[in-house]
Amino acid sequence: MAGSSRSEQRIGLLNGFAAYGMWGLVPLFWPLLKPSGAGEILAHRMVWSLVLVAVALLVVRRWAWAGELLRQPRKLGLVTVAAAVITVNWGVYIWAVNSGHVVEASLGYFINPLVTIAMGVLLLKERLRPVQWAAVGTGFAAVLVLTVGYGQPPWISLCLAFSFATYGLVKKKVNLGGVESLAAETAIQFLPALGYLLWLGAHGDSTFTTEGAGHATLLAATGVVTAIPLVCFGAAAIRVPLSTLGLLQYLAPVFQFLLGILYFGEAMPPERWAGFALVWLALTLLTWDALRTARRTARALRTQLDRAGADVPPGSGSLPRESRTVASGVPLPEQAGPEQLDAPARRP
Repeated sequence: MAGSSRSEQRIGLLNGFAAYGMWGLVPLFWPLLKPSGAGEILAHRMVWSLVLVAVALLVVRRWAWAGELLRQPRKLGLVTVAAAVITVNWGVYIWAVNSGHVVEASLGYFINPLVTIAMGVLLLKERLRPVQWAAVGTGFAAVLVLTVGYGQPPWISLCLAFSFATYGLVKKKVNLGGVESLAAETAIQFLPALGYLLWLGAHGDSTFTTEGAGHATLLAATGVVTAIPLVCFGAAAIRVPLSTLGLLQYLAPVFQFLLGILYFGEAMPPERWAGFALVWLALTLLTWDALRTARRTARALRTQLDRAGADVPPGSGSLPRESRTVASGVPLPEQAGPEQLDAPARRP
């Protein structure tokens, strides 16, 4: 059993690295789609994502959720809001990468955890620990430094961070699995996206049929680029602790940042380095506090389990399923809730 658990964790880690690695390297893909504009690329991403996910759901015969969703207007409304917000996120990211703002786009995903925490305080009335307050304050100072450096607020970063944080907030209330969520949202996006593509074709502005078969194939591959990392992330989320996923999530913006500097050759003046350094300091504080809190919680639960075990008569059965999860450190499938599976599911 121990060997099997370690094997599952290795598989989970490999899938986690694959998911966040692909999300981190995706800036290499969007420029391949030129001369298509960001709007056309975005529309193709919506259309082909739905096609791919619909085929997957047909294969596994998972459609019961769709009827339930249609019978819940409030939930359907939340899915519509999520689809709208992620449309903004996708569109801004594609435009930023193809317009030479990869570094600024990476900053958006660095500060996203800080924005999520701030929204939790403002909208959900959550209470923060002192270290979390320090991290949020440091992040705010970083934005001020970057505003001075840019001569204006880093709008691309802020738009990406706030749109993705809003998406995560809405998704916490939707309660759909990863693949189902992608299917529902792209189904809402599908008709507007298809209508836009048809409009482009009618005006002679579509590149899908005018730039050759290779270009058309790349546009169709936007569905694969969207869905495959999500599948890998889902495989990781049920095999490794959420604290590990929390650390892995920084791989994507780190890769994007390095690509922006080393591959795309974007400038990094001193004030931008200073702003990024403050962001990284805030994330270090946040991560340290989260890991410390997780260890304290694990020790407290382990103590409770030990005390409970002393009171259980021999032969009365094994520990509850949730107790075994705490002891092993590996979350079971049903414990990785939809909001945990979906939070990064629409990474650029």
